Amino acid sequence: MLKILIPTIMLFPTIWLTSPKWLWTTTTAHSLLIALTSLTWLKWTSEVGWTTSNLYLATDPLSTPLLVLTCWLLPLMILASQNHITPEPITRQRLYITLLASLQAFLIMAFGATEIIMFYIMFEATLIPTLIIITRWGNQTERLNAGTYFLFYTLAGSLPLLVALLLLQQTTGTLSLLIIQYSQPLALNSWGHKIWWAGCLIAFLVKMPLYGVHLWLPKAHVEAPVAGIYSPSRSSPKLGGYGMMRMMVMLDPLSKELAYPFIILALWGIIMTGSICLRQTDLKSLIAYSSVSHMGLVAGGILIQTPWGFTGAIILMIAHGLVSSALFCLANTAYERTHSRTMVLARGLQMIFPLTAVWWFIANLANLALPPLPNLMGELMIITSLFNWSPLTIILTGTGTLITAGYSLYLFLMSQRGPAPNHIVGLPPFHTREHLLMALHLTPVLLLVTKPEIMWGWCY
Repeated sequence: MLKILIPTIMLFPTIWLTSPKWLWTTTTAHSLLIALTSLTWLKWTSEVGWTTSNLYLATDPLSTPLLVLTCWLLPLMILASQNHITPEPITRQRLYITLLASLQAFLIMAFGATEIIMFYIMFEATLIPTLIIITRWGNQTERLNAGTYFLFYTLAGSLPLLVALLLLQQTTGTLSLLIIQYSQPLALNSWGHKIWWAGCLIAFLVKMPLYGVHLWLPKAHVEAPVAGIYSPSRSSPKLGGYGMMRMMVMLDPLSKELAYPFIILALWGIIMTGSICLRQTDLKSLIAYSSVSHMGLVAGGILIQTPWGFTGAIILMIAHGLVSSALFCLANTAYERTHSRTMVLARGLQMIFPLTAVWWFIANLANLALPPLPNLMGELMIITSLFNWSPLTIILTGTGTLITAGYSLYLFLMSQRGPAPNHIVGLPPFHTREHLLMALHLTPVLLLVTKPEIMWGWCY
């Protein structure tokens, strides 16, 4: 664990001491080195399930894929932001990269924490850099509104979790995952315990987000700069899903009855947000609602508490993290050239940028879960386990899958096909940097087809 955390902390002096000329090159190289080192975590050698470097930081096969994803996305976000941030004063550029690096450090400590209270503190700490990035570097004045939504939704969901954790500490005498995971189930039978159950899960359901408490996510996505999306799109759903998986172990007796309304809301949310995507005119907003739709499936997979459901959820979280990030980066490259997020005004780009259209095509196919990509593996495992839990769920999940295919094709056809509008003239060509960015997003998705067990090995 420390072999990744210490180089991440060393990124801060690198950012502030490097000469302005080499700032972006050095930080990208440093973060890429951290990402490549993190791949060593995928070679799992432990027999006991946990590998600890000290009492407070450890990795297990559930947190490892999420840690690797976190480390992998930092260099990509630095690459993606280069064009947008370079015109700014050098101090502001350094501050921007510092916020991204601090976000990675908080996420590593959140996913690696063995104490639940440390996980909670890091879970909340990720709010600060994200909020500053959205409100300072967003494009429109609505970014302040988006920041307020993001902060208050997340905080309102998180405070009951803090109370629930303090009560758990009082009852069990410990908040260590290493102990709680292997101890006897808690005797939960009163009304108070049901409220405690809700307190434990609501913070994570807001963070995922579950349909109904999802309004902060499209706002945060649309207003954030491309690397600001790194947090709401990548870290929040992963933190929410990871936290739910960890907490469900303790909440077992009550979950069988109390999970019903949340599962129904998650599955209904797949259809509702998918339908919203079909009517979207804003490119970023469509991709944001698509994120909510996929996370509904993940929430359903986790809440039914079967090995297949958990496995499908983690596979879909990893695959979606890469694919959704790729789609946002593509939307950003189109926005930087056409200065419009409205799909009607920025269509027919295949004629102008044919190679970029290939990246759009691959990313959209991955988003609609084309076989044999990991997105399909995750979706099939969740849909199968939900069907096994209740055959009626196939109506909702099947409809959701059809709608997903519909809006993914709609996104591709609207943005790439057809004649280019007359007002699109003199667009700057795509850079090698942007093609490299796309390759680094989509190559891992394709490579995971050949060795998917690195994502689900923890279950068996």
